[in-house]
Amino acid sequence: MGEGPKFGPFFSIARNLGSMDKIDQIRDDTLRQVQAAASLDALEQIRVAVLGRKGLITEQMKTLGTLDPEARKALGAVLNAARDAVAQGIEARKKELERAALDARLAAERLDVTLPVRPETQGRIHPISQTIDEVVQIFAQMGFGVAEGPDIEDDFHNFTALNFPAEHPARLMHDTFFLPTKPDGSRMLLRTHTSPVQVRTMMTQKPPIRIIVPGRTYRCDSDMTHTPMFHQLEGLAIDRSTHMGHLKGCLIEFVKTYFEIEEVPVRFRPSFFPFTEPSAEVDIGCSRAGGELRIGAGADWLEILGCGMVHPNVLKNCGIDPDQYQGFAWGMGIERIAMLKYGIPDLRTFFESDLRWLRHYGFVPLDVPTLAGGLAR
Repeated sequence: MGEGPKFGPFFSIARNLGSMDKIDQIRDDTLRQVQAAASLDALEQIRVAVLGRKGLITEQMKTLGTLDPEARKALGAVLNAARDAVAQGIEARKKELERAALDARLAAERLDVTLPVRPETQGRIHPISQTIDEVVQIFAQMGFGVAEGPDIEDDFHNFTALNFPAEHPARLMHDTFFLPTKPDGSRMLLRTHTSPVQVRTMMTQKPPIRIIVPGRTYRCDSDMTHTPMFHQLEGLAIDRSTHMGHLKGCLIEFVKTYFEIEEVPVRFRPSFFPFTEPSAEVDIGCSRAGGELRIGAGADWLEILGCGMVHPNVLKNCGIDPDQYQGFAWGMGIERIAMLKYGIPDLRTFFESDLRWLRHYGFVPLDVPTLAGGLAR
């Protein structure tokens, strides 16, 4: 704190403050010192010395009680006017000093936005977002559009329309997140797959239909390869002439493009799903020699997705005549194919919000995946 203002002249006249001109002199001298104050601390010292509990003007106002009524009235008016003028001057100067301090701070903290970003603050695209963009790019080239739907579904769209029988295990509490029961006895739920979006699309659009559905899904499961919330991407194609060969062609082309391996073995293994008939699991060739997993020609197989021809009952439930139309569908886990392509060992790390993990597995924002420019880093 610097040296405070000096009030020698004030104290010299304080002994004989009865005359109006000396009060005016104190007012004028104080205002000059207020304007000359170079800091808020100096301004506060002036305020205390003049208007504080023991300040010059305050002390003189305490003496008004010793005067006769007429003198008290006249001198009181002058003292009040002087006090108000000093208070207003101090407040105005205070605003000027605060504004100057703010301007100086803003100038000192100015950031040049034309400078390059520091490496330690550079953001990364999450592998899940990157993988969804890659898959969307691949199927967009085949003519598939992107469809979305609500995360909270009803039983009809999530189970019944998809040909799930009433006793199916997926309808049980230990597999599905159900919301509280409504007064009518029905219950909403967190969708267990993105297939309800296929149902909504078939009920609102006329064939031909060709969509992919990326989104969050929810199931009661948690370990190294399962999480309560995860991402799926499903596909659907409906028209008059679609057949199993078209499904195989789309998925084989997807596998080659996504994994960027031209000669990757693909096999379709018979399976069962309530909403497709016939159904199949898709496996790709791999090698586990030396404890290292490699996608491509090898002695082993690795399951990556499920698929099949849309069940006629599903088409009926969605208002589509199965005698006129047929289609195919498939579904895959986004985290699973991301783990396979980018060598991520534990599914749970996708959701731990660890910046070190994201810096290692994340993608530079400008590396937008395209078929022409490549999909991987």
